[in-house]
Amino acid sequence: MTPILAALGSARVIADVGAGTGSYEPRDRAVLAFEPSIEMIRQRPLGASPAVRAVAEALPVRDQAADAALAVLTVHHWTDWRAGLAELRRIAPRQIVLAYDTRRHTEFWFVREYVPEIAGLELARPSAADIANELGASDVTPLPLPWDFTDGVFPAYWRRPAAYLDPGVRRACSALAQTDPDVVERGIRRLRRDLRSGRWHERHHDLLELDQWDAGFRLIVSQS
Repeated sequence: MTPILAALGSARVIADVGAGTGSYEPRDRAVLAFEPSIEMIRQRPLGASPAVRAVAEALPVRDQAADAALAVLTVHHWTDWRAGLAELRRIAPRQIVLAYDTRRHTEFWFVREYVPEIAGLELARPSAADIANELGASDVTPLPLPWDFTDGVFPAYWRRPAAYLDPGVRRACSALAQTDPDVVERGIRRLRRDLRSGRWHERHHDLLELDQWDAGFRLIVSQS
């Protein structure tokens, strides 16, 4: 959250596009939240800014309605990501996008060794470099994941492999939720065996010595 707040700078009105439950929204500023999923809107906590149901490609606000447009781990879900980024530029002079290097995700041990089918899904998505280029970004900052990261993004458990045995954890990861359940279950069986035998720990002992790891997440900042 701290790097995002720093990137927002002095912006007082924030448009949060693909807002979800509002986890990354600042509480001390005005927020215009846009989210296409009614289920996600219903999960927004008490005290969160009201959210309007809308897609990124057609935001229902005037030009330059906000000081900054924020899009956190959402661009890869958009139907037309270029059109969505054009909307960010239209509604705010400053754009802050948290995205990831899709190729880096394909190199993640879970994908490489257990569910390689995820690689095709990831490589079909816009990568951080694509998004930065489209926006003409002025700054792209790597955001390594700490080993105890609490947000359940797909590679969050890079040093805690047993977490992927939990169906709840897997449901929260879009890359797993969008992959054939039989394929995922096959990989989970293999991971379970490797954890029981100690093979995973032998193969990845170097990760156990790290406090953070670069999973490819990038904070992209552009000023129109």
